[in-house]
Amino acid sequence: MSYVLGFFFAHGSYDINPRGSEYFSLQITDRLLLLQIQSVLQSNHKISVRKPRNIQESTQYRLQIGSKEMCADLRKYGICQKKAHTVKFPTVPKKYVASFIRGYFDGDGNVWSGAIHKDRKKQQQTLLAAFTSCSDKFLLGVQAILVEYGLGRGSLFKTQTAYRLQYSAKDSIILSNLMYRDVCKGLLLERKKKVFQKFIESKKCGM
Repeated sequence: MSYVLGFFFAHGSYDINPRGSEYFSLQITDRLLLLQIQSVLQSNHKISVRKPRNIQESTQYRLQIGSKEMCADLRKYGICQKKAHTVKFPTVPKKYVASFIRGYFDGDGNVWSGAIHKDRKKQQQTLLAAFTSCSDKFLLGVQAILVEYGLGRGSLFKTQTAYRLQYSAKDSIILSNLMYRDVCKGLLLERKKKVFQKFIESKKCGM
């Protein structure tokens, strides 16, 4: 559930309709992951499909759940309507921090590995990991909690559309070790984990 909560902070929405009914929803492109989240939530609600309108878009899968009890729990963590610009990092017990961070990273995180200094004779391979949010307060909370787990402060800056907290290779490896040390029920995006793994393995081989 800590993973699901982290993912919800990245990709979830909480709404109240005109009749006062409360519901929350997740809409993502990865159907398998959404099915796993649905299982964790013990939900039998239908996953709807939104077909792409043009070649630039991907198929979207949406899970919507109406539950006053669960919505009340979300409000305790600071979730509200139109949360994107105001949400803050919640209080998360230490034993759940890794799962929460992994959930948020799978929703609004990015990892990249590749060559830098391409103009030099000897190119250097590096690894970059980053979190994105419309709320700088949330990323300041991420930054503070990750410092407690051995990461540096990274680089927090504003892009045209959001804020970005970025880490260099050394800190990205520490982040990887934190996020993937105790994965429950297969809740992760394998494609992101593989980027970390490939870079770490290349360093072990001296590449």
